[in-house]
Amino acid sequence: MADTLPDALVTIPGKWDFEYRYFAGEVSSRFFNALRNEGRIYGTRCPKCARTLVPARSFCDACFVATEGWIDAGDVGVLEVFTVVTTQFPGLPAPPFAIGYVTLENADTAIINYIDGVDLSNVDAAAERFMARPRVRAVFKPDREGRITDFHFEVLP
Repeated sequence: MADTLPDALVTIPGKWDFEYRYFAGEVSSRFFNALRNEGRIYGTRCPKCARTLVPARSFCDACFVATEGWIDAGDVGVLEVFTVVTTQFPGLPAPPFAIGYVTLENADTAIINYIDGVDLSNVDAAAERFMARPRVRAVFKPDREGRITDFHFEVLP
């Protein structure tokens, strides 16, 4: 009996609904405070490979050494990769919407966020525009909370 395959795949329903607090640490706290208080995106510099890591991190993910110094990553960058979401997911905006990784002008790593400024009613046309790796600008909300959702990227003309 143990060697036979099941007749059908099993689906087990469930729901996770809980509150939690995440301790961001010293470096991430400074990063999120800068989003809220200054409307700026900062990275940290690796002393070994000289990369600027955005979002700011306490250690380099390539060299495994502690980062040193804070760099203003700027607010303009290039859209590296993207996805257009066309299905509704709990807790996310109504589709369609786009998210993507952007490498800012003074950074060597990419940061993810929502992408605006392209008509998403024709997903194929929007994807073609995104595949051209357009330049984008970070646009900050007037009332910021110190969260990654304090800004989004907008495709430049």
